Amino acid sequence: MRILFFSAKPYDKQFFNKANEEYGHQIEYLETHLGPHIVQAVDGQEAVCVFVNDKVNAGVIGVLADRGVKIIALRCAGFNNVDLEAARKAGIRVCRVPEYSPEAVAEHTIAMILTLVRKTHKAYNRVREQNFSLNGLIGMNLHQKTVGIIGTGKIGKAFARIMTGFGCRVIAYDPYPDPQFDTVTYLPLDALLAESDIISLHCPLTDDTRHIINKQTLSAMKKGVTLINTSRGALVNTADVIQALKRHHIAFLGIDVYEQEEQLFFKDLSESIIEDDTIQRLMSFPNVLVTAHQAFFTQEALHEIATVTLDSVTALNAGNEPENRGVMLV
Repeated sequence: MRILFFSAKPYDKQFFNKANEEYGHQIEYLETHLGPHIVQAVDGQEAVCVFVNDKVNAGVIGVLADRGVKIIALRCAGFNNVDLEAARKAGIRVCRVPEYSPEAVAEHTIAMILTLVRKTHKAYNRVREQNFSLNGLIGMNLHQKTVGIIGTGKIGKAFARIMTGFGCRVIAYDPYPDPQFDTVTYLPLDALLAESDIISLHCPLTDDTRHIINKQTLSAMKKGVTLINTSRGALVNTADVIQALKRHHIAFLGIDVYEQEEQLFFKDLSESIIEDDTIQRLMSFPNVLVTAHQAFFTQEALHEIATVTLDSVTALNAGNEPENRGVMLV
């Protein structure tokens, strides 16, 4: 079948072309993100493949349906950018990759924490300038710290297991706790906020979790807390976090995602004037680490994403359901 990719990067082409040797689909790639401005480019394709910042709203879905698209394949786990009800009404199937590599995201979360609390990024830059002084590089141990995890899906569980290995006390909040997961102690959200030295977000973005980190929840955290978000940008009210940084309430902030990232991430803007004052303010803090949505970005994860996506599209095109029911949204 013909599949049109949006937001396609060189690494997408590399891994999907390799995986497609087994399936034989006709794949076309567009670098632009999907939205009302480009949806008319769909011409004869039975499926579109989209990523986290593509806008698949009701209007876009209506055009896709009119142009014969039967499948929307998300090559990611999150699906907050897709109007699932509109897809259902249009008779378009929607699939995703729910668990391509929980360890990839969990390990990147650890990398961000260690970079911040041991200041290895500052040491790297300092030594390259032949400055071997240790002044200003005092860090902190992770051992015996209390780590709070908001969301204990696949990624949250992987992160919890790693932090247990560091000798941390690991607590968690999830509206649907897993009684079989005894690596963590489940607590109400307010108790987790009050007790945690480090808080890491691993929940999906929904109406209930949007801005779960806000002025009120930040005030409930310990002074000197480390906050990490490798899930979805809109879990955090960025303006409120900036105020908490200015008050020194947050000791360290690490974000791999950002509310307005679709204007920035996955692009080379090194020769551009960035007009987003909020991200510029965030990056001005010496205790803030920003990475550009790369937590998922490992060879293993990209291979799994390509394989699961093409396997799901192939099954749906043949009138079958994918073997892994977790990939199906509509």
